[in-house]
Amino acid sequence: MANLSASKKALRVSKRKTVQNKRTKSRLVRITKKTMKLIELGETKLAQQQLSHAYRALDKAAKKHVIHPNKSARMKASLTKKVNATAKDVKASPKNS
Repeated sequence: MANLSASKKALRVSKRKTVQNKRTKSRLVRITKKTMKLIELGETKLAQQQLSHAYRALDKAAKKHVIHPNKSARMKASLTKKVNATAKDVKASPKNS
């Protein structure tokens, strides 16, 4: 246990930031999983809407240094590529109505 008052405060701050970072990371995982599920189901419109939410969450996490900015960019590129691929598949498949 810390003895100095500055060390005690640093410990309190560290605990508080750990909770905030966990919340942000779990939000990222939840949003990316939801986006991937929509992609798998072929819901292109909903996936594109969810993609904007994912972008926002990734940008916020990178801004707060919860994740590295390059990881954020990599994840955004990956999700975008997958959403665009499903959009092409939907357009390419003829409708049998």
